[in-house]
Amino acid sequence: MGVPNDDVVLIQKGKRPGEPHVITVNCPDKTGLGCDICRIILDFGLYITKGDISTDGIWCYIVLWVVPHSSSIIRWTNLKNRLMSECPSCSVSFYFNQLSTRPTRSPVYLLKLFCLDRKGLLHDVTQVLCELELSIQRVKVTTTPDGRVLDLFFITDNRELLHTKKRQDETCEQLHAVLGESCISCELQLAGPECDCHQGVSSLSPVVAEELFRFELSDKETRLQALSPDMTKLKKANVVVDNSLSPAHTLLQIHCVDHKGLLYDIMRTLKDCNMKISYGRFSPNSQGYRDLDLFIQQKDEKKIVDPEKQSAICSRLKMEMLHPLRVIIANRGPDTELLVANPVELCGKGRPRVFYDVTLALKVLGICVFSAEIGRYSTSEREWEIYRFLLDENCKFQLSSMAAREQIVDRVRRALMGW
Repeated sequence: MGVPNDDVVLIQKGKRPGEPHVITVNCPDKTGLGCDICRIILDFGLYITKGDISTDGIWCYIVLWVVPHSSSIIRWTNLKNRLMSECPSCSVSFYFNQLSTRPTRSPVYLLKLFCLDRKGLLHDVTQVLCELELSIQRVKVTTTPDGRVLDLFFITDNRELLHTKKRQDETCEQLHAVLGESCISCELQLAGPECDCHQGVSSLSPVVAEELFRFELSDKETRLQALSPDMTKLKKANVVVDNSLSPAHTLLQIHCVDHKGLLYDIMRTLKDCNMKISYGRFSPNSQGYRDLDLFIQQKDEKKIVDPEKQSAICSRLKMEMLHPLRVIIANRGPDTELLVANPVELCGKGRPRVFYDVTLALKVLGICVFSAEIGRYSTSEREWEIYRFLLDENCKFQLSSMAAREQIVDRVRRALMGW
């Protein structure tokens, strides 16, 4: 029964430079599979140019055209293995075990790095971890008065091999190779049971919390979050609900400005709203915008006819498409702090590569990070992942200047959105 395991995920590489690679997933369906697939693709630094999704509720067929978003090397075999790990088993036993089997949480390891400080150090470490497929769950970065840095990374291994000496040695060797003489010591060990990877962040001021987590961003909040004039198109998104074309499905017609995680943001939103996608088409970029047609059902396999529920889904989709990440700069005592927030999926998973993109933007800007941390913050509506960076004043920017802050926020947002 089913298809051979080798055919569950197929990757056809482009024949010419710049030509998209085609990823095909053909396996039993499960709730949120499309979201999980898109999250992995985003995690590997790939950009989805177009896609098709079809399922009858039992079997799922997904075809995605992707291109690398940067010049980083894509390990296609590792990508295939990661995608296959998310696909339900193609054997008969899957149908008997899917309700009783719960995914086990990957063990958390503590990476301790003691280094001489320099510009771009944090991003260089982050890039090595990303290339090794090590996910950063939590981080604590501290700079000492004598110009040294103690980095504590709480990480999990997407390959589930970090318990082996070979994998641990590979990690430390890669870090030493990139950091060179600036690396004083590198230690890797299993984190103790007292480690809570998803611990809360230290207290946020009411003003900062209100600006970060407001459900709807008015013109005032948009100004505070420093949207540059050429990004006013962010205000443009359209979601149309149509119940006339299908007796059993609601059609969502979406028109929105493009960004590198757009399909993931739509998939996670519908997943968290308990909506099932039966068919979807993700059209290519046209003048910076995307069009999507999605035939969806509620969990009870009925179309959405309640006007209030239709309005709520449209509002939620617009917010998640236009503002999937919040970026602000605020004062933290005498210091200047950059804060980035993204919503956490109901399953507890955060957004991939946020720390990577933010540290890259700061490296390009020539700004050193004095300290950094990742944590979780819960509001009345949802849970958020918060990234906090205390910025070093010794840079070319006058951090107390509103113009400089807007320039930093704009550059960080562009890195996050892939613009």
